[in-house]
Amino acid sequence: MIEELLQNFVLALLSVMTVALIAAVILLVIIIVQVRRIHVPPDAGFAETLLYTPFLVVLFLDVLDLALDFLSAPIAWVVLDRLGLKGLRGVAVVESLIPFTQGIPAMTLAWVGVRVLGKEWVMERKYKYYAE
Repeated sequence: MIEELLQNFVLALLSVMTVALIAAVILLVIIIVQVRRIHVPPDAGFAETLLYTPFLVVLFLDVLDLALDFLSAPIAWVVLDRLGLKGLRGVAVVESLIPFTQGIPAMTLAWVGVRVLGKEWVMERKYKYYAE
């Protein structure tokens, strides 16, 4: 009974990971065709970089993390570097390396959070930290 349950769980998990990998590849192709490079100020932090980032990019990062778990870290690093989103690299890699967080769309939630809080809040926080 337990063996059958475990076998079904593993098959379901592999199916979800396979579908997520296919979706990640499709999103990557769309990003490469449509986005190419994003112009972000060189001193932009994580939140400010998210303001410049299209939704498809953060969705790609979360789907890739779901598909490949910790193996998504180097791929995310390279993709974000090529897109000019260096402010997101560290957070994306750390989030990819934390075990059992694949089901949590952390980058998407951060993207929505920055949009809800607004550009003024992000800019105010950035300059507030430099002043201290």
